[in-house]
Amino acid sequence: MFRGMEYVYAVYKEKSFLRAAEKLFISQPSLSANVKRVENRVGYPIFDRSTKPLTLTEPGRKYIETVEQMLTAKNMFSDYINKWGDLKTGNLILGGSSLYSSWVLPPLMGKFSKKYPLIRLELVEDSTVKLEKMLQNGEIDIVLDNGKLDETIYESQVFKKEYLILAVPARSKVNQGLEKYQITTDSIRDLSFLDNSVPSVDLHLFAEEPYILLKPDNDTRNRAMELCRQNHFTPNIVFELDQQMTSYNITCSGMGISFISDTLISSVPSHVDVIYYKLGSDISSRNLYFYWKKGRYFSPIMQEFLNSSIVYNDNEY
Repeated sequence: MFRGMEYVYAVYKEKSFLRAAEKLFISQPSLSANVKRVENRVGYPIFDRSTKPLTLTEPGRKYIETVEQMLTAKNMFSDYINKWGDLKTGNLILGGSSLYSSWVLPPLMGKFSKKYPLIRLELVEDSTVKLEKMLQNGEIDIVLDNGKLDETIYESQVFKKEYLILAVPARSKVNQGLEKYQITTDSIRDLSFLDNSVPSVDLHLFAEEPYILLKPDNDTRNRAMELCRQNHFTPNIVFELDQQMTSYNITCSGMGISFISDTLISSVPSHVDVIYYKLGSDISSRNLYFYWKKGRYFSPIMQEFLNSSIVYNDNEY
């Protein structure tokens, strides 16, 4: 019914078939035939051809009113698309565990928001299991996580490499005689502890100590258990927790050893009640990934956030 509406609207605006035909660069008979086809589909005449200039019939007035509404909607949509392409409108929903939502994502979001202030950002903080479910259901656009998600379902991009550090209460007697293995917060923050000249500690020296680990199925927990296995002991687990930050705080209180990422240590204030040791196994390093659902529409906003985050990581993080 609205196919060919541009011919009808041109005649309405010019109040003349002749002037409308000239403006459309078609012959007047061709224009008249196109308008007649539209009127046949409507079922009623749109123009009262007995008047000069042309006037609209009652169905014609409603038709033109509808056409103008459609043109307005079309222009609004075109304006939206232009703004979308220029990142002047839209939403981005990010997800991360407590650690990444508290310390890693906020500076990335702040940098992105400064460049694109009209983009609305949302942050969801939850466990990896729940975040993955929300990512799969389309409730979140991008998740930052250190675990390996199913490659058949998710695509990913590496944000940074992360390292596990052994955090030991400073008051523990096990630290005596191990001074040459102890690393500073500054060396963790600038990654100089990774230099080959910095020795790794023998984890077996801590075999009899109490341990604070994360709950099963957590990547940090799995790596911690494998590190202990490689050093031929089963850890004495006194606490099993959900969050790495909580395990770190309990270590600070002197209640046990924990495996903490350099991301956390680099983010929080230094603590005099904790001593850090470098772990030598490949198991102690992992990638931190941005994940998104495979096959979903990958918006310009998502792409620009990833681009700016990787640059931020390379230059500033």
